[in-house]
Amino acid sequence: MKVNFIDCDRKTPYLLPPSLEDWLPEGHLARFIVEIVERLDLRSLKDSYSGRGSSAYHPVMMVALLFYGYATGVFSSRKLENSTYDSVAFRYIAANSHPDHDTIASFRRRFLPQLSVFFVQILEIAERMGVLKLGSVSLDGTKVKANASRHKALSYDHASQLEEQLKAEVAELLKKAEAADQADIPDGMSIPEEIIRREERLKAIVEAKTEIERRAAARHAAEQDVYEKKVAHRIQKEQATGRKAKGSSPKPPTPGPAGTDQVNLTDSESRIMPSGNGFEQAYNAQAAVDASSMLVVVEHVSQNPNDKQELKSVLDAIDALPEHLGTIDILIADSGYFSEANVTSCEENAIVPYIAPGREGHNRPLMERFTEPSPIPDDADCITRMKHRLKTIAGKAIYATRKRTVEPVFGIIKEVMGFRSFLLRGFAAVKGEWKLVCLAWNLKRLHVLTR
Repeated sequence: MKVNFIDCDRKTPYLLPPSLEDWLPEGHLARFIVEIVERLDLRSLKDSYSGRGSSAYHPVMMVALLFYGYATGVFSSRKLENSTYDSVAFRYIAANSHPDHDTIASFRRRFLPQLSVFFVQILEIAERMGVLKLGSVSLDGTKVKANASRHKALSYDHASQLEEQLKAEVAELLKKAEAADQADIPDGMSIPEEIIRREERLKAIVEAKTEIERRAAARHAAEQDVYEKKVAHRIQKEQATGRKAKGSSPKPPTPGPAGTDQVNLTDSESRIMPSGNGFEQAYNAQAAVDASSMLVVVEHVSQNPNDKQELKSVLDAIDALPEHLGTIDILIADSGYFSEANVTSCEENAIVPYIAPGREGHNRPLMERFTEPSPIPDDADCITRMKHRLKTIAGKAIYATRKRTVEPVFGIIKEVMGFRSFLLRGFAAVKGEWKLVCLAWNLKRLHVLTR
């Protein structure tokens, strides 16, 4: 039986030059990202080029290449370079050119600070497309592994021991170098090289100890401030009541670093943080997600393992958003953000907080889900009002939206886009890379919403 197959001819050259426009179907994500980037105001990038030397790759192409790479899980500069050869979509974006990995890495490092402007511009494009109108946001944080191993962390006590050991070894090597008789020197040992190696390690250890001491001083200053406020409050209470306050007096903080205080030698600005698998060298990545569109509207990175201190930064960023994007009037967050100060800050910014005061057990009584709570006094404080709000049927429904907004965004970023670890090192670079990740997610989401 004769079977008809489509010809597979790799030898015959094209009669006419191929067109890049024929390479991808309409509606492809690569096409969409190119169209969005062409609408961005990239003058700040273009103006930064001096015009001297060899011709540079156009910023429009390089920005689109980075955006599409992060949106599809291709993060490293070497993989981005290889993809301009191997992937039709990347070839389309790069206009059949092939910037090398050094060029890509340099471009990313140089222009990371500019991404804040592009992040807001893309939100404005989403608003003009009719898919973003701010109202309710869900806030959460996730630990993202730093580009450093926790096994490269050095504690203050261990650093001090190593410092003494290396100083003694350097002194011994210097004695051997000065001795006239070199017979006791083992074969293959180069005293100058051994001294240089130990002096380099000593320099790294001294820098690590200095950083630990700096952090300890900052911590002591913060703890001292809290201690003084507690003492003042206790004295004020005793004067008002005429009786000695109950409980033990506050203890002043201990200055100086603790023996277990540590710093990472690979990325000294990362921190040991709890994760699903114990503890990891990481950063705390935050995102506030619009409840209706699932677009990230505010993001930042923190060195604090606890989320409680991050709400103020989010409120400041919300306040800085352009007015025409809409007004955020509801903020939903889990119990990690609960504190009286955070609830008060939300209300002072005209935002109604839905912050869980604690964890609730599963399998609550059936009728509790359909029963309104008892009324509260008109002069109730902000915490009482919020707890009552969360117990109402409407409040429970609003709080439940958190599980289908911000949590899926983190899940997709980590599991679908594959971003589980920062490539860059240092707090400033990591902040820029997280913005790039959230920007890439917004482009993917905007592509779906407008398709």
